Amino acid sequence: MSASTEFSPWGLVSLGLINPKSATNVASVLRAAGCYGASSVFYTGQRYGYAKDFNADTRQMHKKIPTIGVDTIKSAVPKGAATVAVELVEGATPLPAFAHPENAFYIFGPEDGSVNQSEIDWCDDIVYVPTNGCMNLAATVNVLLYDRLAKSPYSHSDTLIRGSRDVNNRTTRVQR
Repeated sequence: MSASTEFSPWGLVSLGLINPKSATNVASVLRAAGCYGASSVFYTGQRYGYAKDFNADTRQMHKKIPTIGVDTIKSAVPKGAATVAVELVEGATPLPAFAHPENAFYIFGPEDGSVNQSEIDWCDDIVYVPTNGCMNLAATVNVLLYDRLAKSPYSHSDTLIRGSRDVNNRTTRVQR
């Protein structure tokens, strides 16, 4: 069962990374993608390809979630997906006020750059995380995907907790 059908009954999510700077950041993005049920991750540029063999993806999410290098992010937009750039752009919608589309392709720029104006121009929406300063790529992906989850009709249960924690965590809450 794919991560998207197992954990994301509220829609399809794909991520587009424009020339991500480091393998460790992409590994953290892949971990977030697995936790929040993204179905695929696309990336442009060569920097991740050169560094991906350093094994920063400790949960091996690249084996569960397709991680595909593409020439342009626009060429990777999944059929029917709304395109949402996540960038500090004047006039963008603050994330807390944003209504996530059911089928979304979220686009993120590199840590040492931005989503280009030509890419911003064809996106359906532009959102930003209202912070003092900018976050790194992995932190931004985590915040965006958490916001999507928090605004969704997610299931909260002990079954999900038991399936999500690692073997070193077997604590329970004592009812008072």
